[in-house]
Amino acid sequence: MAELLDASGIRLGASARDRDDAIRQVGALLVEIGAVDPAYVDGMLEREESVSTFVGEAVAIPHGTNAARDHVKRTSLAVVQFPGGVDWDGQQVQLCVGIAAQGSEQVQILSRLAHTLLDAEKAAELREASDPDTILRILTATEEEAVQ
Repeated sequence: MAELLDASGIRLGASARDRDDAIRQVGALLVEIGAVDPAYVDGMLEREESVSTFVGEAVAIPHGTNAARDHVKRTSLAVVQFPGGVDWDGQQVQLCVGIAAQGSEQVQILSRLAHTLLDAEKAAELREASDPDTILRILTATEEEAVQ
């Protein structure tokens, strides 16, 4: 996953008013790094209305609807950490991993991310990371483990 995420796509120590604000922040980061058009963020919010992207371990993986894929310029990830937590429909989220994917790549990316993000120790390390390199190291290790 190293090809999908670099330090410019990681924000640590953020805060959000609510779930939608958190989604807008991770979506804005995808826009900022040139992965998506601003309209993609609306697709992320629309996806969340139909099915929650909360996956457990205080982690959510927001991504756009199928129709929103037209607004993806390049497949990428963005990570925003919310140490104080964000109410996500009754669950607390401290790490938001936004996905921008073209075509069917999204399913593979979700699968690869889930391997790490649902591991309690790795998820805790991501939630508590104090530098982008920690996030990069953990998510890159996911890719290497998936190959084994």
